[in-house]
Amino acid sequence: MSHETRLVILCLLSEKERSVGDIEAILSMPQAAVSQQLARLRFDRLVKTRREGRTVYYSLASEEVTSLIGTLYELFCAPVRGTPDAPR
Repeated sequence: MSHETRLVILCLLSEKERSVGDIEAILSMPQAAVSQQLARLRFDRLVKTRREGRTVYYSLASEEVTSLIGTLYELFCAPVRGTPDAPR
């Protein structure tokens, strides 16, 4: 989780399941770069996949990961997204 992009991806997945294309569009990153980061998160067992036709969906891998990312989300992701509790 030391890579900023991976942390952002985990924050996005804490909100809901997403496809590579969804993440690519949100982050304005090339598909190959997003896939590379997702591969690392899969290797680290932080995310899991579900295939629907040709689309692969990613979500957080377990309740433990969800809890951990929930805490990180409250501390780092929500303020970045401009929530009312964002530091000024």
